[in-house]
Amino acid sequence: MNRRHFLMGAATAAEGLRSSSLASPNDTVRVACVGLRGRGQNHIAAFSKLPNVEVAALCDVDERILKERVDLAESIAKKRPAAFTDLRQLLEDPSIDAVSIATPNHSHALQAICSMAAGKDVYVEKPCSHNMFESKQIVAARLRYNRIAQHGTQSRSSPALQEAVQRMQQGLLGELYLGRGLCFKWRDTIGRKPVAPVPAGVNYDLWLGPAPVHPFTENRFHYNWHWFWDYGDGDLGNQAIHELDMARWGMGVAYPTQVTALGGHFMFDDDQETPNTLTVLYEFTAPGGKKKMMECAVRHWITNHEAGIGERPGESGTLGNVFYGSKGYLAVDGYGKFTTFLGRRQEPGPTRTESGDHFANFIAAVRSRKQELLSAPIEEGAISCTLVHLANISYRLGRSIVFDAATYTCPGDPQATELFTRDYRKPFVVPDRF
Repeated sequence: MNRRHFLMGAATAAEGLRSSSLASPNDTVRVACVGLRGRGQNHIAAFSKLPNVEVAALCDVDERILKERVDLAESIAKKRPAAFTDLRQLLEDPSIDAVSIATPNHSHALQAICSMAAGKDVYVEKPCSHNMFESKQIVAARLRYNRIAQHGTQSRSSPALQEAVQRMQQGLLGELYLGRGLCFKWRDTIGRKPVAPVPAGVNYDLWLGPAPVHPFTENRFHYNWHWFWDYGDGDLGNQAIHELDMARWGMGVAYPTQVTALGGHFMFDDDQETPNTLTVLYEFTAPGGKKKMMECAVRHWITNHEAGIGERPGESGTLGNVFYGSKGYLAVDGYGKFTTFLGRRQEPGPTRTESGDHFANFIAAVRSRKQELLSAPIEEGAISCTLVHLANISYRLGRSIVFDAATYTCPGDPQATELFTRDYRKPFVVPDRF
């Protein structure tokens, strides 16, 4: 397959391959998992356990990881999936119904867009975009190619958290005025790593994708890529995106009007570029002109536990949310639990614990072709990702920024708006039109 044909998003020859049915005659959904080292391994296990779902292909630029995961998939399903190191070759297979993407952040949008252009439905890990421009384009591609696209913010498939949002919308807490996202997760130093040869069996050019060429170092590769601006978005886009998405969902808001981020890289002298401690304030204008607030706090070291979130044996952090209203507050644990405290005496109110199956939700939508079944449609995920990107822009500029959703710009602030996109390394370019 011609590299430009694939990477420029011009796979119009594949458009409309399967707009309403599966390639498999027996209603089996054939899934390809792309990016297999960390979260991708969970994708393999999750899809493999679902009825009438086959993990038919695996793809990773690291041949060692690819072989290990192929062996794993075969041990689970007793059938060996096809193996690819290059997504372009995988997308030529017309029997693949869906592509599940768990590669580094900087490749998410391009790979998802090209998969949809090739007629595949897409499950893409959070964050679905590496910058503001990509959030806009991944939604445009979903609409253009009429695919099913799920964002990997799995809290939205939790029946308990769905109930929590419904209760807040019905007035359990009275007037909601503040939602907080808490991301306190133990992150040790990554140290400093020298330039080194690319490991044998790794296609480093494909791994870099849209990012500029940088000499290979161990810290810029497996997992630690999260802490470099060229590939990741810091812990705000790695873990706190879950809490930001939950906060926005619970508050019933979309785009912020003003964003302020303060923080830094504290304690460690290492290769990390992104902040390990960050506090972000968001202001929203709700329907009717009322102001609402959101906060998000990222902390990397020793922490307390707020509102009971994370208080369990072996836990060293707090991942969750707290919502405040005129009649009480509600705490969301990142493990699919909510508790409420009502009135001035903070009397215990409704509570529930129940997680969900985000992968099963995606497969149900793929089979039915009903977008409305998705717990986390890409349209919602893309908006939540903009909260990450706007905060990182504010942090990097060292000041507050104002955002206008109607023009999708920071009005009168060309310096901020310029950071909405990046210089893409050709031919790994996210298309600007479809």
